[in-house]
Amino acid sequence: MIHFVGAGSGAADLITLRGSRLLAEADVIIYAGSLVNPELLEVKKESCTVYDSARMTLEEVLAVMEDAEQKGLTTVRLHTGDPCLYGAIREQMDLLDQAGISYDYCPGVSAFCGAASALNLEYTLPGISQTVIITRMAGRTPVPEREEIASLAAHGATMVIFLSTGMLEKLSERLIAGGYREDTPAAIVYKATWPDERSYLCTVGSLAQCARENHVTKTALILVGETVAQTGYRRSELYHPAFSTEFRQATQARREDM
Repeated sequence: MIHFVGAGSGAADLITLRGSRLLAEADVIIYAGSLVNPELLEVKKESCTVYDSARMTLEEVLAVMEDAEQKGLTTVRLHTGDPCLYGAIREQMDLLDQAGISYDYCPGVSAFCGAASALNLEYTLPGISQTVIITRMAGRTPVPEREEIASLAAHGATMVIFLSTGMLEKLSERLIAGGYREDTPAAIVYKATWPDERSYLCTVGSLAQCARENHVTKTALILVGETVAQTGYRRSELYHPAFSTEFRQATQARREDM
C-alpha cells in the first residue's frame, strides 16, 4: 500500500495525527528532502528505509514503490504542505494505477494556510473579498494562457501566489496590468510556520523591492489583495444579533449601522 501524505506547511507538529501515524508505521518513506522538515522523520521505525525524492526522477520513485510493494512493505510518499497543490501526485497515481498498486491520500496543512497564520490573516472578509485565487507565475513550467496572472487579477479577489518569488518585478507588472493598484496591500511570507519564518507587508508595486531589502529569493508565498490590510470589512452576518439561524433567533431588528 502506498500512502500519499501531506507533511504540512513546515512546523513538524502541523502534520495531521493520521499522517504522523502513517509515518511511524511505514517501512519505506520517500520524502521531498528539499522542502519537507526533516524533523518529521524522527517518528520513523529504526528499520524504515528513507529516500530523498529531490535527487530522484519520477521513474526512480516508482521503482522504489514497486519494489516495496513486491516485498509486502508499506510506503509513505511524503509531500510538502498538502500535495493537492503543486504536488505532482496525479502522475504518480496514474502510474500506480497502471501497475495495479493500491494507494490513498492523507491531506496536510497547505502553505497558504500557514502564510495566513503568520499574519493572523483571514482571506475572506465580508464586503472585501469572498474568493481566494491560488496560482503561480509561468516559469519553466507553463500555465494555461487563460490563467495568466493579469487575467486572474482582473477579478480583484484575494490572491495567493506560489513558486514566483524569483519573478516579482514581472509579477507586479502583470498584477497591475490586470487591475490591481500599485498601492494594493500585499505580503511576502518566507517559510511559513518554519522556525525561521519571516513575513513582510508591502504593496503590489513594491514586492520586488521588499524581497531585495529582506534577502528573500525563494521559498516564499506572495499574498495580494485588500484583505491583507484586514480593514474596512463588514461584520459577519452569522453572528449578527439581527440574523436568524437554524440554532438561534434574531434578537433585534436590522439596523444599517450594525
